[in-house]
Amino acid sequence: MSGRKQFDIGAALDQAMRVFWQRGYADASLEALASATGLGRGSLYGTFGNKETLFGKCLDRYASIYGAQYEQALAAHPGDPVRAVEAFFDVTLGRIADPSVPAGCLIAQSAAQSLTLKPENGVQVRGLLDTQHRRVRAALADSSSGSGTLDELATFVVAVNQSLAVLSRAGTSDAELRSVARLACSTVADTVAKATSEDAGQG
Repeated sequence: MSGRKQFDIGAALDQAMRVFWQRGYADASLEALASATGLGRGSLYGTFGNKETLFGKCLDRYASIYGAQYEQALAAHPGDPVRAVEAFFDVTLGRIADPSVPAGCLIAQSAAQSLTLKPENGVQVRGLLDTQHRRVRAALADSSSGSGTLDELATFVVAVNQSLAVLSRAGTSDAELRSVARLACSTVADTVAKATSEDAGQG
């Protein structure tokens, strides 16, 4: 329409996502969001709603991008839960090493600032962590370990994954992060091997 500014909503959402990713929800001012997206405050509200609604949309966009990568990594090694977990961590380590995106993880950043979030956003962040847990738990399902052990392993893997993001924001080197991931994979491997051995011993 003549005289009306046209813009790419997806691109604007990506820019807003980067602001939340870099600064966290509390420190992502409307001025910073408007500047990053190229939208005035009125247009920002008109397009995305209020700040918490925009943040929710950014969480969804982030989850759709990296969630798909996690799913592909975990599904690429059927019958080999340890390799699946290694691939899962590789997605995180690859994102951390990518200079074109902010450090850390938007979900980890948001979880650490849960007290500053609106209740609906806090529930959304918790749900995204639960989704990550379900994905990992499904990849571990081929193991002989009992259900309780697999639940604990999935929680452990998700916890390490979030820790990698937090450590990266603190300046931990790539070599150190990869060492953490290797030790975590060794823990998964040892737990799975122990369950397999016990299962064979009972056979």
